[in-house]
Amino acid sequence: MQSNKENLQVLFEDNHILIVNKRAGDITQGDKTGDKPLSEVAKEYIKEKYNKPGNVYLGVVHRLDRPTSGIIIFARTSKALERLNKMLREKTINKTYWAVVKNHPKKEKETLINYLKKNPKNNKSSVFQKEISGSKRAVLHYQVIQKLENYSLLEVDLETGRHHQIRAQLSAIGCAIKGDLKYGFSRSNKDGSIHLHARKIEFTHPVSKENIKITAPTPNDVIWNACN
Repeated sequence: MQSNKENLQVLFEDNHILIVNKRAGDITQGDKTGDKPLSEVAKEYIKEKYNKPGNVYLGVVHRLDRPTSGIIIFARTSKALERLNKMLREKTINKTYWAVVKNHPKKEKETLINYLKKNPKNNKSSVFQKEISGSKRAVLHYQVIQKLENYSLLEVDLETGRHHQIRAQLSAIGCAIKGDLKYGFSRSNKDGSIHLHARKIEFTHPVSKENIKITAPTPNDVIWNACN
């Protein structure tokens, strides 16, 4: 899926940061596919909007899986990137996700604590109840915020940021994310997306110190539209 500047949905921008709403299917950074990444589209947007000569600086603060949509923060200065990276390490950037899942979880609200081990060969994480060699502790909090006809909408807050964490942990409780074949959903979405969306973010601006709260609109499809 190719991006262009017209499809860049900017949620917030100033001299130090650029926050965009990633579409499912876009890659955040360049990878072996050779597809044009969102970081390049954002650079083109800045270059054009501000008539910048030469190369545009843009630091990738964090990523989202390709089939996932939602909030991505880019840093427009090295100072902002350094500070945002520190905030990520110190877990002072609060991210909230929405996930549309099959089945209804046994509990309306729960904290899931597991150990995840990534298998690089199939790019998948396995879930364990106890620590094993090479595993990492994974903690998330979820609550059911809406019941749809065949699905449930969960709001998920991450305490740790592990590989495919939300996808793997929700699948382990029998609630695979809609469209996520890799983690047990029965069929793929036509556009290759999964119904996982980085919905909200809250943090202190790395330079101005103001409180930033951003909510990203969900993708335009029948299921997501039923959630709003």
